[in-house]
Amino acid sequence: MNFTRIHHIAIICSNYERSKHFYVNILGLNIIHEHYRAERNSYKLDLQVGEHTQIELFSFEHPPKRPSYPEACGLRHLAFEVDDIDATIAHLQKHKIAVEPIRIDPVTGKRFTFFHDPDDLPIELYER
Repeated sequence: MNFTRIHHIAIICSNYERSKHFYVNILGLNIIHEHYRAERNSYKLDLQVGEHTQIELFSFEHPPKRPSYPEACGLRHLAFEVDDIDATIAHLQKHKIAVEPIRIDPVTGKRFTFFHDPDDLPIELYER
């Protein structure tokens, strides 16, 4: 097998408009394509992350809550690499998004922190 990159990450949200606003207007991801699937009463929003990766944002009626604490088996969090973690944190805080204190990765010496999306999905910022 020869994986070349991660193509996309799929996220299911509980409130489509709230999550769309968060990912597009606050995080600044560009919309590639938005599609309403009438047979499922569901939206699918494709968002561009950097040059090669996408997030697929799905809405479904009454999705179950994500078990987080204690952490459940499965995908733990989504991580974005940033050039300037301080500027990114300031932008998030301007939008009243709580950000955890910056930590240092003991292996790489890089700075990182976490915040959450509207459905409490942990999102990491990792400084390049």
